[in-house]
Order: sequence, then C-alpha cells, then structure tokens
Amino acid sequence: MLNSLNHLNSATVTATDGLIGHVKSAFFDDQSWVIRYLVVDAGTWLADRKVLISPYAVKQPLGADKNIEVSLTREQVSQSPDIDTHQPVSRQHEREYLGYYAYPEYWYGGGMWGAGGYPMLPIYLPTSEETEAAKATRERDIEAADVHLRSSARVSGYDIEATDGSIGHVKDFIFDDASWAIRYLVIDTRNWWPGGRKVLIATHWIERIDWAARSVEVKLAREQVRNSPAYQERIPVERDYEQRLHAAYQRAGYWD
Repeated sequence: MLNSLNHLNSATVTATDGLIGHVKSAFFDDQSWVIRYLVVDAGTWLADRKVLISPYAVKQPLGADKNIEVSLTREQVSQSPDIDTHQPVSRQHEREYLGYYAYPEYWYGGGMWGAGGYPMLPIYLPTSEETEAAKATRERDIEAADVHLRSSARVSGYDIEATDGSIGHVKDFIFDDASWAIRYLVIDTRNWWPGGRKVLIATHWIERIDWAARSVEVKLAREQVRNSPAYQERIPVERDYEQRLHAAYQRAGYWD
C-alpha cells in the first residue's frame, strides 16, 4: 500500500511497554530512495532526545491511524546509540545502531534490504568466522562510504526543475509501506502555476539532485506536468491512478 510521509508526521510510536514518542521526519537513502529510519521525538521521558526507529522494528500493517507499533521496549530504545539527527548520519553511525539492535547491514546483498526487498529479519544468522582480511576490507569500505542518508525535513521545499523551468517544490513523499521505498515526490506547483495543484513525480524519473542548490532536475516539460492527472491528498494512490500517471508521461511503471 502507498502511504504519505506527511501522514506519519506526528504519528505516535508505541513500544511493547508504552509510548516512545512522535514521528518528526525520516532519513532516506538518496541512491535507492528507501526510507531507512524514522526520526522520533522521545519527549521529556528521554531528556528531549530524538531517536531513530528502523523499519525492521515496525509491525505491519501500518494501518490508516496515526499509531505505529514497534517490536521494541522502552529500555531498548533508551539505551540505543545516541545519534545527532541534525548532522549527516555516517555509515559508521549506522553500523553502531544496527549492531546494537542486531539488525542486518542492508547495504550488503544487492537487494533493497540486503538480500531481500523488505525489512525482514533473517531467520538465522551466519555462524562462520569472518577472516581478518575480510574484516579489514569491510572496515575500510565502511570508512570510505559516502553519506547517502538525507532528511525528509530538509529535502521538503527543494525546487523541482523541468527541462523548461521550475514547476514547483517538494511538499511530501509517497512510499510503499511494506518495502519503505519512496515511489513519488509530491510537488506543489502553485508558485509556478497560479491556481495550480499538487502533482506526483516518480523518483525513477529524477535525473539529478543538486544538494547545494536545493533543487531536483527531471527530464519532463512543464506542459507534461500541466496535463498529468491531479493528485488528491485524501484519496489513496491506487495502481489505476499510477498507470494513468505513467501513461501521461509515456514512462514505464516501476512494477513492470
């Protein structure tokens, strides 16, 4: 099911033994366009700290209400590695976090979530000993890895540049709440198109992102955007709408 990240904002996050806090934003991978963590404001019970919650911990299905249940205890969350959510999250920070919860390192395996397409914990863990040479190589790769986690709160507001000018700015993100893959950016066109509306731009149509200039380039023309099916926030994004959207842009669907 496709869900809106804005719908999750302020959602209550509940552990097995009580309240953790409320969703403030998310960190997503800017290469695979997958949400890797929810940023949760734990409030006063955890000294006004923000914590990361991985989709590995989220119980499915999410449902239509604004409550997210996770398979963690408050004690587990309180003892988790402290990560400054105002700074880029490095691969080393992630490794410390994932190691604490015994979650697999999703960047190994070739899939969206390691060996698979969903954030599912493996039934068993490998028991073979890692050689010193393999360990040294893995450590070197982690140290050299670029930071690819981006804050949804920071990317909101980025300008969207079509081939013939700006078409608006990022307003929201539409994601698959099973795989946590971001499928679309919600674009508010009204600063370009007076009296215009919100439209969806698929993440696989993005040509380039200029992080310094806070802009996203797409190989689409303004007229194509103007003629695309309107996006209505209160109506769920169904496959029929997606097919009409992709047909309007003459683009193949990600499901093909």
